[in-house]
Amino acid sequence: MSIITWIIVGLIAGALAKWLMPGNDGGGWLATCGLGIAGSFAGGFLGSLLGIGASGFVGTIVVATVGALVLLFIYNRFIR
Repeated sequence: MSIITWIIVGLIAGALAKWLMPGNDGGGWLATCGLGIAGSFAGGFLGSLLGIGASGFVGTIVVATVGALVLLFIYNRFIR
């Protein structure tokens, strides 16, 4: 996938991660969308390393959302 696609998917994944893991985040929606973009890159990279390639748009959203949820969890636990 292209980088632009991962950024768009990351924005969607960040919104989904915020919806799935509600709470008081320090950065609000902007930081969560940034974590979503980073999570989509991390999820896509780790998925390709492990051979769990996301096929189709829904699979890509799932991989990116899982990556965003992991980064959001780490952010809420350790950084905040």
